[in-house]
Amino acid sequence: MRLLAAVLMMLWPVIAQAEPYPAPADLAVNDFADLLSPETEARLGGALDTLRAETGIEATVLTLTDRNAYDAAPSLEAFATRLFNGWGIGDATRNDGILILGLPENREMRLELGAGYNPEYDIPAQDIVNRVMLPAFREGRMEAGIEEGTQEVIAQIALRHAAGLAPEAPARKADESGGKLIALLVGAGMVVLALRRRAAGLLARFRRCPNCHHRGLRHERITIRAASRDMAGQGITRDSCPTCDWRQERSHTIPRRSSGRGGGSFGGGRSSGGGASGRW
Repeated sequence: MRLLAAVLMMLWPVIAQAEPYPAPADLAVNDFADLLSPETEARLGGALDTLRAETGIEATVLTLTDRNAYDAAPSLEAFATRLFNGWGIGDATRNDGILILGLPENREMRLELGAGYNPEYDIPAQDIVNRVMLPAFREGRMEAGIEEGTQEVIAQIALRHAAGLAPEAPARKADESGGKLIALLVGAGMVVLALRRRAAGLLARFRRCPNCHHRGLRHERITIRAASRDMAGQGITRDSCPTCDWRQERSHTIPRRSSGRGGGSFGGGRSSGGGASGRW
């Protein structure tokens, strides 16, 4: 018993800090990565407030600079599901909440759907990610991608689900004879994306310095003050060149953490992991 107590005492700091999620500041938009202008945030908030008032569906936009600052989840999907359930997005009976998550430093995004959505809704969710959001993100237009993607989510997923309609299949761009080829290309693309993500650290070494144009920029994220449940943290993102004296720094805020269940003012909904992911 003494040994068990000693082990628990040693593990308690880890247990107490498990699943540290950023605390929601708003039911509609939580732009912690500062990707949205006040005008865009107001439009999104209005659209999502209207959706909630007319259908009862809680859909929320969340941007975080880097998910690794909060939860060492093994994957983007696990992180999004844990955060969704930690916040309790959606009605607790219908489980119809939606999380639109953008992670610029990780170059990842996720549309997480509540457990009440038919798995067939994953198809239009992935179509919105691939057709609307990722192209904008790759062009550096994250604000536009988030706003346009959110409008599509409202129209193609939330409103259809609220009306009891089946998800609408994305428009086909090829005939059946090309189906196998498309499936092969998609599979190959997924492998390439996985390899690209694993090699991201190596590829960063080949970035060119804007001053001397030599390759090998260093990219660092430095925590100045760690986030707690009561206070936001502060950090610095630093790019520097080992060849010349060029260096660029920009500060970022690490939103405060919360491990409490129930989701604050959200309805207590849950997700079983349905939705769609994207990386760029």
